[in-house]
Amino acid sequence: MGSNTAVHRLDLGYFVRPATETGGPQPRVEPVLAYLVRRDEGLILFDTGVGAVDPETEAHYRPQRRALEGALAAAGVTLADVSLVVNCHLHFDHCGGNPLLGGKPILVQAVELATARQGGYTIDELVDFPGATYEEIAGEAEVWPGVWIIPTPGHTDGHQSLVIRQSDGTVVLAGQAHDFASQFASDHLARHAALQGLDQPLPTYRRWLERLNDFDPRRVLFAHDCSVWEPPHQSG
Repeated sequence: MGSNTAVHRLDLGYFVRPATETGGPQPRVEPVLAYLVRRDEGLILFDTGVGAVDPETEAHYRPQRRALEGALAAAGVTLADVSLVVNCHLHFDHCGGNPLLGGKPILVQAVELATARQGGYTIDELVDFPGATYEEIAGEAEVWPGVWIIPTPGHTDGHQSLVIRQSDGTVVLAGQAHDFASQFASDHLARHAALQGLDQPLPTYRRWLERLNDFDPRRVLFAHDCSVWEPPHQSG
């Protein structure tokens, strides 16, 4: 299982998060990263980049887009080759290329799709477009053997991550479950300290880390951070 699996990172541009959203005095430039999962069963595209937005949002985030078609071409595939789309959530910088993939199954948590359709959440045209084909999921789902969708709420109530068994260990595509690999590392250590019975006070951590830990991840990759988390002690 997973012996014919490969994960490729796709660079789909970047945007500038204003200082009012960074918690500090400076704005921050953040990458927009998607991932292509190659399997014997086909290709999964995890997130699709920054979509067209209204002028106000454009001015607020100043996104610089790399065309999804070009990023896929650099990986040796086309839009037509994609079998499934998985969005970690439906904000405009994660589902922007979905309208290019009409007719392809888009796997999304039911609560995420319902929230997106209430309005004022994302760009409506990126959610319901000609050919939009959603497969709504409530909780966990094994998409293909060795490939799981796991709910990782926090950034949004319907946020989800993709867990992929590979011959050299499990990869987690965490999307924006954490903004940065360092935040994931901090939560991972907080969980470790709690399990060791270290006296309080200790920081809280995302409870779904318990479920991700069941998969013994070897690498965790993110949507807005080029850094990759790996466990401190790799087994031989």
